[in-house]
Amino acid sequence: MNLRIRSGGHDFEGLSYVSYINFVLLDMSNLRSINVNIEEETATVQVGAILGELYYKIWEKSKVHAFPAGVCPTVGIGGHISGGGYGVLMRKYGLTVDNVIDATIVDVKGRVLNRTSMGEDLFWAIRGGGGASFGVILAYKLKLVRVPDIVTVFRVSKTLGQNATDIVHRMQYVTDKIDRDLFIRLNLNLDNTTNTMEATFTAFFLGDSERLVSLMNIGFPELDIQKPDCKEMSWLKSVLFWWSNVNESVETLLERSSLPGNSKLKSDYLQNLISRDGIESLWQKMVELKVVGLAFNPYGGRMSEIGDSETPFPHRKGNIFKIQYIVLWDEDGAKAEEYYMNQIRVLHEFMTPFVSKDPRGAYQNYRDLDIGTSVVGNNSYIDGKVYGEKYFKGNFDRLVKVKRMVDGDNFFTHEQMFSERGGEVGGGNDNGGGKRRDVQQERKRGNLLGSRPTEEAARGELGREVVAVCGGVGVSASVKHDEEDGDDEHGEAQGGLVRRQRLT
Repeated sequence: MNLRIRSGGHDFEGLSYVSYINFVLLDMSNLRSINVNIEEETATVQVGAILGELYYKIWEKSKVHAFPAGVCPTVGIGGHISGGGYGVLMRKYGLTVDNVIDATIVDVKGRVLNRTSMGEDLFWAIRGGGGASFGVILAYKLKLVRVPDIVTVFRVSKTLGQNATDIVHRMQYVTDKIDRDLFIRLNLNLDNTTNTMEATFTAFFLGDSERLVSLMNIGFPELDIQKPDCKEMSWLKSVLFWWSNVNESVETLLERSSLPGNSKLKSDYLQNLISRDGIESLWQKMVELKVVGLAFNPYGGRMSEIGDSETPFPHRKGNIFKIQYIVLWDEDGAKAEEYYMNQIRVLHEFMTPFVSKDPRGAYQNYRDLDIGTSVVGNNSYIDGKVYGEKYFKGNFDRLVKVKRMVDGDNFFTHEQMFSERGGEVGGGNDNGGGKRRDVQQERKRGNLLGSRPTEEAARGELGREVVAVCGGVGVSASVKHDEEDGDDEHGEAQGGLVRRQRLT
């Protein structure tokens, strides 16, 4: 029986709550207590809480404290932190995992451990190496950070006719070197009404608008930010600005909701400047594809000061941007899915000359089965290395050693798990002696889902579900219908699209 562990349900390939073999779904969403201690400047939060709840609880106690995590308030704490979550405070304070000071985990032997009793190797691994790989994390203790009572945001868009090409080109020289109090995200999308590209610059600044405008005039005058472009507000209100509508009540952050629809994400890291000609070729490709958007998240600042091996998350110094690829669609059916999935893959392939190499990096929290899979319950080192080195680079081998130490029998397993076993090659790779599995062909044959399956599918078409509650944790046993796939290799991998999350 395979165990899947879900906190917020935002796994972009559905691996936290779907399997094609018999599985138990451990739903952590009822474990959501949050204890904020302003005197210690800490917060202890259970993994079923969502980011919005954490932010709200901090704000109730202090208007000048925060936690450096993501801008999507419906994301669950458990997966976000264990995968190395990031947000607008990353250039100032680093990632979520850089601000975790303790954790509570249940290991494969059923022991409840904290940082002292689990040891530093396991504590290192669950801060960015994927918590579900090593046990069941119950809670994290977080170090809070200081923010001013007033922060400033802006969102401005530029078309090609408004010199977007030169501005985007110039931004590469600026974004990782400018004051670390400033975070500017660049979104590139096709304006379907004019069939031309649009570049949107969304900023968060730890200070007032006067200082921000002065900083922009010196460091990035090409964007021509003026005071009327800026909005001053509290840190908590800025979360609403990034997420939806700043005019909504802050209580909106307590809502555990998602948008319907389908989505697929991929990721990259930009380490070298793209030439102006390269940017123009990117415009042309995105106009041709029409449906894929890109988000460029800036690095530098504190991210360049933390060593690659201090946590499993290795993408630090030397990166200019983390790139997020996004495609969304509402149509149902395999034909629509194949079309949209192909569009994002084509753009990802097009970007190959511009992005990191050897390995081509990827972000674990934007899980992507296209980069490799392995056999559930029989994960091998050879398979895991294909995707593991993309996610973790030089930290992969240490993660494998921790996995052997705490879960040598591979009780905790899924399609992108890693193991020290050198057995059968079953993942999407070709490393000699093993069978190479083509993810796209498997999807066509129905062995894989090409997009994240709905929770209704997980509880209906894919299996019967029996739900119980154990100590506040929802436990669901899902039993696969035998007639669906017979005895073939239906348990090896699956991917994408739950409800379409509001992707940010």
